[in-house]
Amino acid sequence: MKTEIIEINSGNIDISKIRYASQVLKDGGLVAFPTETVYGLGANALNKEAVERIFIAKGRPSDNPLIVHVADKRSVEKLVSHIPNKASILMDKFWPGPLTLVMDKLPIIPEVITAGLDTVAIRVPSHPIALALIREAELPVAAPSANVSGKPSPTDSRHVINDLNGKVDVIIDGGFSDIGVESTVVDMVLDPPMLLRPGGITVEQLEDVLGQIQIDPTLVKKNLDDIIIPRSPGMKYKHYAPKADVIIVEGDPEKIAVRINEMVKEYEGKDIKVGILATDETVHLYPESLAVSLGSRLSPGTIAANLFKALRDFDKTDVQMIFAESVDSSGIGLAIMNRMKKAAGYNIIKI
Repeated sequence: MKTEIIEINSGNIDISKIRYASQVLKDGGLVAFPTETVYGLGANALNKEAVERIFIAKGRPSDNPLIVHVADKRSVEKLVSHIPNKASILMDKFWPGPLTLVMDKLPIIPEVITAGLDTVAIRVPSHPIALALIREAELPVAAPSANVSGKPSPTDSRHVINDLNGKVDVIIDGGFSDIGVESTVVDMVLDPPMLLRPGGITVEQLEDVLGQIQIDPTLVKKNLDDIIIPRSPGMKYKHYAPKADVIIVEGDPEKIAVRINEMVKEYEGKDIKVGILATDETVHLYPESLAVSLGSRLSPGTIAANLFKALRDFDKTDVQMIFAESVDSSGIGLAIMNRMKKAAGYNIIKI
């Protein structure tokens, strides 16, 4: 199929282009669009056949649920049986923004979206193009990340074009995503609420508003097969993986560098090309290696913003193995390490 690529400036939105893309959604088509987290691949959430096309385009397993994007809090009332009080508090505090809430769904939501669960994950994105598209379509929009399933999520329209050109109807080129990791997902059916996926809103921020937050034990599981039915996207399968194998090295940053340099010599002695994911503070410790900095440890948001792009950039090289430095798991670091561990298939060396 032919994919139309439409450029839209988020600072000066051409409403005629938004109307065109929204009509594609209304007609059952697929539209990839930027959000503040990563690019999403959208379909009319109330159209079962349209949603099924998302799974086909991405090669996504059918038991991996989708997130429904809406324009405002009022839209949620049409999709869930009730809004828990704590969910309402979080909506008022963090929406629009990178927070997804899981609630009991109404029958209007097709089971293909929820993988047969009786709950649905919903959020209001803050990106101006995403919001304009959803408002103009006047529909809830089901949208996972706009990539081939298993690959690093796209933070640039070029990533989307590389993965989905010829598989979807429209790709909106809106530049770069800001946050770089997907939304935080919280199960509001439980009390205290449970974190299912760390993301752009941190656990600390949630606790400041609600108090106690449970952490789903699957976030620290190494055996993803133990997760029978994922309650959120990104829980069950190996995700965010580049072509090369990834190994995370955890410990003191300087000791990490020593160990990585030792392993680089071992692998390159076997004619295995190695790449390194480092930080501004440590990249100079790898003078003889293909090392890239994700950003500063003093500003972990920069690391989050650059992680997926760096993994995709390595795909353009002949690198066969990537060593990744761990970062502190407080704040958004929890989301960074979650994505790294998924990319590495939980292959971690602790020193």
